Amino acid sequence: MKIFFGGSMRGGRQDAEIYERLIEKLQTYGEVLTDHVGSKDVEKNETDATDKCIYDRVVRWLEESDVVVAEVTQTSIGVGYEIGRAVAMGKKILCLCRPSPDKRLSAMIAGAHNGTTFVVKNYTEEEAEQIFKDFLT
Repeated sequence: MKIFFGGSMRGGRQDAEIYERLIEKLQTYGEVLTDHVGSKDVEKNETDATDKCIYDRVVRWLEESDVVVAEVTQTSIGVGYEIGRAVAMGKKILCLCRPSPDKRLSAMIAGAHNGTTFVVKNYTEEEAEQIFKDFLT
């Protein structure tokens, strides 16, 4: 199985360590095409890549993926765009959000939940493994 993992890049990297741990769990189910999202140094490694190059690569990974898993706690226009493209491509999508009293998930994500092909879950890291098992098997 090929898994596209989406997490905030330019919108804020404060959750990079969480992304890294989630990606490690996802790798037990298949190849995570975007494992670099969990790297704390990802932006340093991408200094030579143009925006167009990054866009083309991300769209290619979305097309190649079987499923999309997105961590949507940190607001990110890019992740929202990736999710929209994945919906248009007919991909199965899981969105994970850590609830917080000072943040609300976008209605465009929360409202898309249908329980099968578009799943939105509030979670703690301890629950992620079971959520992945339920969604991916």
